[in-house]
Amino acid sequence: MNMDLEERSVRLGEYIVEHRSTVRETAAAFGMSKSTVHKDLTTLLPKKNCGLYREVRAILDRNKEERHLRGGEATKHKYERLRGVRSEELGVRN
Repeated sequence: MNMDLEERSVRLGEYIVEHRSTVRETAAAFGMSKSTVHKDLTTLLPKKNCGLYREVRAILDRNKEERHLRGGEATKHKYERLRGVRSEELGVRN
């Protein structure tokens, strides 16, 4: 196994645990794809550091359970922004 890839998986895992971040946020922070981050965390990390993997897995599972809530919030904010833009275009005050 390539040691650089294993070390990268550990760095990604440590980042997720330290920041309680999502795969998407971690990918952006490291300048890589979500697929690469996810694959490193789920296939390489358990072989390199099982304890860290368990911590990461708990965070990933929590993120998966909460993603519908984050999506709902994002949609709510999107339409609030759109409503504000339309009001400004029409000269209407909220």
